[in-house]
Amino acid sequence: MSVFLTLLKRELRAFFYSPVAYVVLALVMVVNGFSFRAAIAVLESGPQKGSIVTWTFSSQFFWLSYFFIFPLLTMRLFAEEKKLGTWETLFTAPVRTWQVVWSKYIAAVIFYCILWVPSIANFSMFQTMTAGAAIIPRGALYGTYLLLFFMGLFNLALGCFASSLTSNQIVAAVVSFTGSVMHYMLGIFILYLGRRVPDQFMDFIHYIASTEHIRLFTNGLLDTRPLVYYGSLSLLFIVLTHQVLEFRRWRV
Repeated sequence: MSVFLTLLKRELRAFFYSPVAYVVLALVMVVNGFSFRAAIAVLESGPQKGSIVTWTFSSQFFWLSYFFIFPLLTMRLFAEEKKLGTWETLFTAPVRTWQVVWSKYIAAVIFYCILWVPSIANFSMFQTMTAGAAIIPRGALYGTYLLLFFMGLFNLALGCFASSLTSNQIVAAVVSFTGSVMHYMLGIFILYLGRRVPDQFMDFIHYIASTEHIRLFTNGLLDTRPLVYYGSLSLLFIVLTHQVLEFRRWRV
């Protein structure tokens, strides 16, 4: 466990010493600010069915930044080790492959969670400035962040897998971005086709469509099936990453 914690601290330092991490943080803060302001503008235009939580996380500004987070956070995790030549040193040290994989992955998850702290502050400041006149549904808010956490677990695991396949950070970023977007678009495509397929397929469609998950959670409906879905995919890609690194380790 001490080896794992040492590796975890190493990866966290790498995140906080990297200018890319602060660029990502600034990007997320700015775009989330625009998304939050767009949600307020929608509610100011007249009575709406959804709450400020619904409109904030359904905004185009939100999705504009969302898929760029993961390649920027994960592209260097394994690809940089190969490029700098520290790959052989790392894997000839008395560490296990799973310790390397999980330390890098958990460090990325921790930084990913930090990215959303400013957006939570937006809702707190809004509540304070309106003196409680504007109601923010707490269940929908907390549920949405829970869903974002599990979606992040999946996309970060996918990014780790992409980074383990190559020594080129740009290639790793492109593979990670493409995989995340394709998964999201596949859900939209299947959801669209779901209107023309038998009803028995609708449950499966709702199970994999990210847009449907966001719609449910932003409306305050907590469904554990998407959480299991993203958690399972996360574990799958972490296992695949481990297998890739284990194969490369024995070739060192």
